[in-house]
Amino acid sequence: MIYARINLEKTDYTLMQQNWSYIKTPDTQLLNKIYLQYCKHKKFQSVMPIFDSEYLDSKTDIIGYYNNNEIVAFSLMKRYDIDNVEAVQFAWDYNDPKLKLGIRSLQHECALYKSLGYKFLYLGEADEYKKQIDGFEILGPA
Repeated sequence: MIYARINLEKTDYTLMQQNWSYIKTPDTQLLNKIYLQYCKHKKFQSVMPIFDSEYLDSKTDIIGYYNNNEIVAFSLMKRYDIDNVEAVQFAWDYNDPKLKLGIRSLQHECALYKSLGYKFLYLGEADEYKKQIDGFEILGPA
């Protein structure tokens, strides 16, 4: 498996002006429903559940994305320290594919965490679509 991150100093994305917010009091059933829709849409053979404790962890930000004032996607972002944050999970119901939330949410998160002073946004696996994000880097052995 190959892992990747975004060097936020090499990005210049802008925040979405609307249709997003931090979710401070998550409806875990609703978020899990979106997650299951996402997994079905992607035709994943096997998925790890998202436990309530992940949503409620004080070092996790939940960013909700909305269409017509209804949540349609979210990201779980884990803050490790003042420099490093990880995009742990993104999920989208895909009811309106023209929203292009997969890429747009990642660009927004780059802008958001860069504005907060973070240096790196870790992505997990180096999926092909992630390579189009400015600042993309493959992680090597230390």
